[in-house]
Amino acid sequence: MASINDIRAAFPYFSQGPGATGYVYLDNAATTQKPFAVLEAMNQFYIHSCANIHRGVHRLSQSASIAFEDARGTTAQYFGVNNPQQIIFTSGATESINLLAQGLAKSHLKPGDSIMLSVLEHHANFLPWQEWAHAHQGTLKTLPLTSDFEIHWPELESHFKSGIALLSITAVSNTLGIRLPLEQIINMAKRYGVPVCIDAAQLAAHQYMNLDTLQPDFLVCSAHKLYGPTGTGILYLAPSWLNSLPISKTGGGAISKVSWEKTEYVDGALRYEAGTPNIAGVLGFAAALKKLQQWDLATCEKHEQQCLNYLEQQLIQIPEIIVYAQGKPKIGSLSFNVKGHHAFDVGSFLDRYQIAVRTGHHCTQPLMTHLNVSGTIRVSVGIYTSQDDINAFINALKKTLVHLLKYHA
Repeated sequence: MASINDIRAAFPYFSQGPGATGYVYLDNAATTQKPFAVLEAMNQFYIHSCANIHRGVHRLSQSASIAFEDARGTTAQYFGVNNPQQIIFTSGATESINLLAQGLAKSHLKPGDSIMLSVLEHHANFLPWQEWAHAHQGTLKTLPLTSDFEIHWPELESHFKSGIALLSITAVSNTLGIRLPLEQIINMAKRYGVPVCIDAAQLAAHQYMNLDTLQPDFLVCSAHKLYGPTGTGILYLAPSWLNSLPISKTGGGAISKVSWEKTEYVDGALRYEAGTPNIAGVLGFAAALKKLQQWDLATCEKHEQQCLNYLEQQLIQIPEIIVYAQGKPKIGSLSFNVKGHHAFDVGSFLDRYQIAVRTGHHCTQPLMTHLNVSGTIRVSVGIYTSQDDINAFINALKKTLVHLLKYHA
């Protein structure tokens, strides 16, 4: 693994932006900073080879098309997918889930069906399924979890036996940092023929995933949480769904023949990528993935884990702090509250000390209801987070607590 200093030097935020002046960025679950390599890849496209893809016979279009498909290959390799055509480029995880929901509604999902979600879900993996359920008299069921967020396996198997049309779950909670046991869940689902969609938005930047081995039916994630640009993401389709998932977005580039009577669509990824994609974004995404492989994400994960463990150890020593899912292994994020104080107030004071954290419901309002809180303070780390960052945060938090006590005195 490269040193933390070397990694930070690869990001303009730490050499030219607010981070260069000591502003500590601990909001990586919302979006990550972008390395120079990502910006350079996007700029090189716009400056030197800007052209639409899969359309023209001229050199610029051919070059852009090759670069775009090379990026698909890079993305497939990163996610352990042998066939790059199983990687569909979208605007992000939210669009990916909506495309999937609209496609499944045309064939797989029937009126009255049941879809299972977890209480941990981001709204992006909740609202499309809720909309479908409201429109088709469907039912949303909750993944059975114990009070400490462990899977209740007998109850889950009972649900599968009774009939679930789809299981759509997050890999890692964007609020609590809890990782669900995907391997065991998928294996059980397959025994009962239940398709599984994984929202990997919060996992892919912290752990390598081999999808050919894991074998979910669908997977989504966003580039901007993987050190890539905004407005880019993927929808992964298992081989059995490639070319069989009904399209829900039509237009140029996805077709092979159009007549007044009917339209025939191409096979493979392009059938789901109608219109001009975010070409520069896809090239930037590929550049980000290459940097992560260069830095060895598996080693970076160990460093991130050390930061989170140290953070939790420091927090639980402060009597006023409530840490959620305390003691459980976490990936990327940790949420807490200060007794008697609103999360927004804490976050506002921390900003005065040049600390960026996220406050609120984190697009997980059902989880907030489950926890019986209006929101939390979330600290989320990245590959460039240092122990000095954590120490700066803890020091700022202690100063914040002093101010809050005075304010409410």
